[in-house]
Amino acid sequence: MQLTAKELKERTTWLSKGYELPQFDRQKMIDSTLQEPVWIHFGAGNIFRGFPAMLMQKLLDEGLEKKGIIVGEGFDYEIIDRIYVPHDNLSLLVTLNDNGTIDTSVVASVAAAWKCNSSFSREWENFKNAFEKPSLQMVSFTITEKGYAMKGQDGNYFPFVQEDIGQGPDGNLKGLMGMVTALVYHRYKSCGVPLALCSMDNCSHNGEKLQTAVSTMANEWVEKGLCEKGFLAYLHEQISFPWSMIDKITPRPDADVQHMLKKNDFESTDVVITAKHTYIAPFVNAERPQYLVIEDKFPNGRPCLEKAGVYFTDRDTVNKVEKMKVCTCLNPLHTCLAIYGCLLGYNRIADEMKDGQLNRMVHVLGHDEGLPVVVDPGIIEPKAFLDEVLETRFPNPFMPDTPQRIACDTSQKLPIRYGETIKAYMASDSLDIKRLTVVPLAIAGWCRYLMGVDDEGKAFQPSPDPRLEQERKYLKDVKLGDEGPFDEALRPILSDASLFAVDLYKAGLADKVTDYFTQLVKGKGAVRNTLQKYIR
Repeated sequence: MQLTAKELKERTTWLSKGYELPQFDRQKMIDSTLQEPVWIHFGAGNIFRGFPAMLMQKLLDEGLEKKGIIVGEGFDYEIIDRIYVPHDNLSLLVTLNDNGTIDTSVVASVAAAWKCNSSFSREWENFKNAFEKPSLQMVSFTITEKGYAMKGQDGNYFPFVQEDIGQGPDGNLKGLMGMVTALVYHRYKSCGVPLALCSMDNCSHNGEKLQTAVSTMANEWVEKGLCEKGFLAYLHEQISFPWSMIDKITPRPDADVQHMLKKNDFESTDVVITAKHTYIAPFVNAERPQYLVIEDKFPNGRPCLEKAGVYFTDRDTVNKVEKMKVCTCLNPLHTCLAIYGCLLGYNRIADEMKDGQLNRMVHVLGHDEGLPVVVDPGIIEPKAFLDEVLETRFPNPFMPDTPQRIACDTSQKLPIRYGETIKAYMASDSLDIKRLTVVPLAIAGWCRYLMGVDDEGKAFQPSPDPRLEQERKYLKDVKLGDEGPFDEALRPILSDASLFAVDLYKAGLADKVTDYFTQLVKGKGAVRNTLQKYIR
C-alpha cells in the first residue's frame, strides 16, 4: 500500500486495514481550489500536515467547505520535491493515543504544493495568480519564530537582512517575508481586495511579528521607490494580521510508528532528512489533544474553521490563552522536565512522568505555584487544561519527545516561562514569593545544567542555545563536589533581567536559587538528593 492518489482508489483495501479515508471528491476540490483559492498556507512541514490541513479535511468531509489549501514552502524546498510530489500532496496522520494505540487518517485537503521562490518562475507565477484572485481570504503561516526574522552577527534578531529588500517586489527576492510582501503588493496592484495574513506559529504575539516584518519590508521599498506609496495605506486599512495560539505536539517521525505502519502494510514510511536538517516522512505522528485560538479579524471572510474546533475570539482572549499555556499550564512544566531530564539521564518526557519525584515536581509547579496566578482566558478552563497536560499529554508513552529537544534555546524561554510567574507574585498583595519552591529549583537546575555534567558525573552536551556559552563562562570554575560559596559565580546570571524578566535579587529569590544550586553540585547523586529533600 503506497500513499498515492492511484493506490487510494482501492478504498476497500485501505478501509480493511483501519485507515480513515477522505469522503469528498478530491479532483473536484483541486479544480475548484485552483480556480478560486480561499486559503494559502506557508510552511509545509509536520505541524501543518498534522493540524491545519486536517482541520480543512474535516470541513471537506462534512461538506461544509468545497475548496482545499494551497501550500507553499519558502525555506526547505526538498519537502516539496521529496514528500509532496511523490505522494500526490497526500499525507498520513498517525494519532498517538495515550493507551499505546494509533489511529490513521489519510489527509487529502492540499490542492497544490509549490516552492515559494521568485527564482522558480512557473511556481512564482502560480502564487501571483492565486494572490490576485478576489476569492482568497486567508494566508497562514507555520514557519517557526525565526521565519519572521534573520539573525545578525551579534546574535540578535531583526526583521530582515539588507539583501531581503531585493531590487523590487518582483525581482531578486531573498527570504520568505520578502516574497510574501511582494505577493501582497501584487494583490494590491491587481485587485486590491482585503486579505488576512494569519501566523499560526507557536510564538508570543505572532501576528505582531508578521505585521512588523511585512510592514518594515514595505516601508523600505516605498522609501527606495520600488513600489507605490499607496501600498502602505492598503496594508494598514485592508490587510489584517490576526494573533493566534496553537498547541499540538508533532515530533519527528518515530521509528516505532514507522514499524507499526509497515506491519499494517503501509509502505510509504521512508524518513527523509533534508540538507537543511528537516526530519519528515509521508506520515506525521502527533498527539491527539490540539488547540487553535485565533483573533477573528478576517476582512474578506474565512473558512468556517470554528466547525472543526477552532476558537475564534478577540485579541485580548488570544493573549490570555497564550499566557495560560506559556506562562503557567504547559511550557514551564516542559522546561522543568527538560532540565532535570538531561541531568538525570532521561531520553523521553513520558519516562520522566513515571519518575515519582519529577512527576510530583511538575504537579507542584502547575497546581500549587502556577494556578494561583494564572490568567484565565474564559474559553478554556486552566485547571482542565493543566490536568490534561499532566495526566494525558506528558505521560503519553507513544510521544517520542525528548528533554534534549525541549531544552533547546532555554535562555530565550526563561523570561516568559518563569519570569512572568515571578512578576505576578511580586505584584500580589496576598501571595508571598517565598512560598515558591519549584520555580527557583527550575532556575537552579538550569544553572546546574549549564555545567554539562549529569548526576552521575558524566559529561553531556547541552542543547543548542544562543546564550549557552555566554552563561556557561560564569560557571567555568565550578566543579562537581565543590562546596561554594557560589554567590560570585551566580550573580551575573541571577541579576540579569534579560534572562528572567526580573533581577532575582530584587525579586527576593536569588538566595534560594543559590542555596539550591549549592546542594545540586555537592557531588554524584546530589540532583536526586536535592529533589528528594524539597519535593514531597
